[in-house]
Amino acid sequence: MSDFETRLAHISRCIQILPDKPEETPESTLRALWMKAAGSPMSAERSLTVELPKLDTAQKKVLEEMIRRRLEGVPLGHLTGRQMFMGLELTVSPDALLPRRETEILGHAALTIAAELNGESGTPLIVDTCCGSGNVALAVADQVSEVRVVGVDLSSEAVALAELNARNLGLSNRVEFRVGDLLKPVEVLARKVDLITCNPPYISTASVATMDTEIAGHEPPMAFDGGPFGVKILRRLLKEAPAVLRPRGFLAFEVGLGQGEPMSERMRRLGVFDSIDVFNDASGAIRAIGARLA
Repeated sequence: MSDFETRLAHISRCIQILPDKPEETPESTLRALWMKAAGSPMSAERSLTVELPKLDTAQKKVLEEMIRRRLEGVPLGHLTGRQMFMGLELTVSPDALLPRRETEILGHAALTIAAELNGESGTPLIVDTCCGSGNVALAVADQVSEVRVVGVDLSSEAVALAELNARNLGLSNRVEFRVGDLLKPVEVLARKVDLITCNPPYISTASVATMDTEIAGHEPPMAFDGGPFGVKILRRLLKEAPAVLRPRGFLAFEVGLGQGEPMSERMRRLGVFDSIDVFNDASGAIRAIGARLA
């Protein structure tokens, strides 16, 4: 049995893989850690596309230490510093929530709306609040050439990370990031924004204590703690977005499991949005909502 096969068997027996990271199989985990030890950090997904180099003795010790830490619950992205999102290889760190596959549902919803906006006059202006590492903002800018994007996050560390990703991807000329609370940094753009996107914290405070330690013990609490009922930021977003959006502008945001129907109904009762659409995951659960100002 080869060194790789021996280590893979060990990881397969011991690793716990969270359901929100389906790309992290035992093999992709080992390959990503292997490439990091070799000095070529990359995401789990990208590691499956390359040939693994031989490791020297020092590199094998680095690999052994990373495997130990991964099996203790340290997120793979924190060990490799890389995570793929909608085809983009992003730099990640403990300063922002690791991009999840489920958030690609919001990303694709934003692309659908951006494509519709591109059929209208002018360059669409998009604001991505709670932007974290910049994953949604950068994915939209990467796939829609005629668009201007402003990302906002309360964490200055997350904004610095998003700016690094923008530079690495060559998107700094069309995406800028600002530090601030929800939509406050873009109040100067009142009635000018075509689309607001948001991946807010939506876990109830009480549920945080029951979350897997891989999340609660390693990722920033402000990125997932959504208050007593998990919808504190979502309620603010619905209240504050209309003042920033231009007439007939769009809003799209991610929701937690079980929040889709109540939030959709809340939007209908508010009476300021119409054309409310929901976007489901593979199991049929609502994971994103899109709407247009009435």
